[in-house]
Amino acid sequence: MLFNDVYKTISKPSEGIFKDKASKFLAFAYPFVQEQDLKNIIAHLKTEHSKARHFCFAYRLTPDRNVFRINDDGEPSGTAGRPILNILLSTDLTNILVIVVRYFGGTLLGVPGLINAYKKATEDAITQAIIIEKTVQDIYQLSFDYLQMNDVMKLVKDDHLEIIDQNFDLNCDMKIAINQSGLNKIIDKLEKIEALKSTYLYTI
Repeated sequence: MLFNDVYKTISKPSEGIFKDKASKFLAFAYPFVQEQDLKNIIAHLKTEHSKARHFCFAYRLTPDRNVFRINDDGEPSGTAGRPILNILLSTDLTNILVIVVRYFGGTLLGVPGLINAYKKATEDAITQAIIIEKTVQDIYQLSFDYLQMNDVMKLVKDDHLEIIDQNFDLNCDMKIAINQSGLNKIIDKLEKIEALKSTYLYTI
C-alpha cells in the first residue's frame, strides 16, 4: 500500500466562532465521506442562518487525502476556502467538511483580515472537535440467500467485521466494513460461501 492504513478524522460535528469588526464567522465541522451530502448540509445551514451572507467551505476526502474542494462563495478569491483547507492540511484531517457561515458586520476586513477570520473560525471548530484515528476500510455490499445467513454471520463474528446496514428477507443484503489490511483474506472467505455476491462500494 502506498499510504498508512490509519488516518485522522473527527468523530462528530463541532462548531467554532470568530468575530472581527462586527462580522461574525461561524464554523461548522462535519465527519464527511460522500460528496453528494454537501448540498443538503449547506441547504440546512442556509435555513438556520438565513441572514448570513456567505457560506464558504473546504473538504478533504479519502484515506489517502487526495480529494479536496474549496469554495469562496462570493468572498475575494483565496480568502475563504483556501484558509479553511490549510487548517485541514496542517492538522492532517480527512473525511471532513468545514463550512464557515459569515454574517457581515458592515466593515470591510480586507484580504488579510478575511484570511485570518476564516482560518481562526476553522481552528476553533477543530479545537472543539473530538479527533479520532480510523483504520482504512473498504465497504462491501453482500447479497445472499436466507439459507446462507448462518455462514455469513459466522464470518462477520469470527473476523470482527463491522455491519453498517442490513436487510434480511428471503433475499438478504448486508453492508460491511472490511479493514484494508485484511481484505484479501476476507474476500477469499466470502468467495467460498455458495451463492453469495459481494460488491465493492467505496473506501472510508
